[in-house]
Amino acid sequence: TSLRPLEGSRNRLEVENQTNRKIKALRSDRGGEYLSGEFIDYLNENGILSQWTPPGTPQLNGVAERRNQTLLDMVRSMTSFTELPPSFWGYALETAAKLLNIAPSKSVP
Repeated sequence: TSLRPLEGSRNRLEVENQTNRKIKALRSDRGGEYLSGEFIDYLNENGILSQWTPPGTPQLNGVAERRNQTLLDMVRSMTSFTELPPSFWGYALETAAKLLNIAPSKSVP
């Protein structure tokens, strides 16, 4: 899980090095951050296929949707018993993602 997927070559290389796999495709929900010309150019330059789910069909991106829900649940749990201002929510999200990334899980096919 990366909060800034493929934002730059450093993040892409981190993912590829950690998984010992090359990123071949990116599936997204047509969010604006994935439709910019700059991002599409980045994918093309790096030989990464872009796959877009049809509008209004989050079930077609079930793995990511479930992971997002897990992250939100973790953040809510982390912040529910604190008196920290909402500005710390991003730090809690980064921590949740790091925890999920180091937790043992079934391998992705």
